[in-house]
Amino acid sequence: MTAAITIFHNPACGTSRNVLAAIREAGHAPEVVEYLKVGWRRDRLADLLKRMGLSPRDILRVRGTPAEDLGLTAPEATDDQILDAMVLHPILVERPIVAGPKGAALCRPAEKVAGLI
Repeated sequence: MTAAITIFHNPACGTSRNVLAAIREAGHAPEVVEYLKVGWRRDRLADLLKRMGLSPRDILRVRGTPAEDLGLTAPEATDDQILDAMVLHPILVERPIVAGPKGAALCRPAEKVAGLI
């Protein structure tokens, strides 16, 4: 069985690896997008946020990123500022994000992927 499932994946992340394994174990052959290598297109990221019902701040990764140095954790940082920074610095996006026919979600914890496969 295959489905149009895409995982925005960081192979260095244990949660991301576990989610990818769960998708494959369920019989899917997902499109794997290593977003740290290919980056983000603003429109694609905005579409994923809309599908997830989240704001850029909701998927902002702070640990191990320049988020604080860029002022993105400040209450006055706007969604547009955060989104623009995510395009410039893909590491700012929390992972993994999975999108498919059943919806899209930030799969942290990894068990969240079950509702998408």
